[in-house]
Amino acid sequence: MEKIEFPVKGYPEGIRLEQYLRREKGVSLRMIRTLKHHEMGIQLNGAHARTIDLVKDGDVIALMPEEQAPEFIPRAAEVEVLYEDDSVVVFNKPAGMPCHPSKGHMEDTLANVFAARCAAEGAPRPFRGVYRLDKNTTGAVVAAKTQYAAGRLMHGTSKVYTAIVCGAVQEAAGTVVAPILQPDPGLTLRAVGEGGQPAVTHYEVLSRGKKYSLLRLRLETGRTHQIRVHMAYLGHPLAGDEWYGGDMGLMTRHALHCGEVSFLQPQTGELVKVTAGAPEDFRKAVEVACLYE
Repeated sequence: MEKIEFPVKGYPEGIRLEQYLRREKGVSLRMIRTLKHHEMGIQLNGAHARTIDLVKDGDVIALMPEEQAPEFIPRAAEVEVLYEDDSVVVFNKPAGMPCHPSKGHMEDTLANVFAARCAAEGAPRPFRGVYRLDKNTTGAVVAAKTQYAAGRLMHGTSKVYTAIVCGAVQEAAGTVVAPILQPDPGLTLRAVGEGGQPAVTHYEVLSRGKKYSLLRLRLETGRTHQIRVHMAYLGHPLAGDEWYGGDMGLMTRHALHCGEVSFLQPQTGELVKVTAGAPEDFRKAVEVACLYE
């Protein structure tokens, strides 16, 4: 069972426990209501607490959510850990590894790696990936270790990608605002189209050559295949992205890497920035295409 502690600060005159958790710590109302029905689910200074109890500076609130059983089969694999604390772990996901199990990939995913890591530590947990990267997209993936951390990180994580796209992108920087839809529900492919979900991608050119350009990209939204679809929409599909019209001469997979991620540490509120080194095939492709930052 996980235990999450919050020392109370900034309220010498007192504040209702529920108000403090929601206002200062971002605990969801759903989580609070669930914990209310668990014996000792919410504690104040080591004793059972009610959500209407007053708390003040110096008090310590503890939440004791009942952890769910792990969902995935533990399978150890060599995946670099870029950052880890009691709430979060950040992996540098390799190409060819899905984030979550699916048909044909039940035991070779990042979720299985996470399960094996937790089992080795004697603390089995469900896999709570804050976001997904496509199977062949490499780079930083943030996984929350607790239910509370997952809620805090879900809408508060910023990612920066690097991509090699086909053609010389003339604009130094730009923004793509184009809705993305799934034309055929039976297929994974996405496309820009009326009635799709809103999607916004910002990009800047780091370097350009005759056949390829190196871009840095930041997303305001997180649609499936968003960067791949938006770059193809611009007429500059990712190198190696056969699905969306990319040139296959430089790479045999789409050239996309999540190289930077930042978030507020769920319990302390401190800013955490993590960088992920690009894999060898991506670095070599940059060299071959003469795309140097």
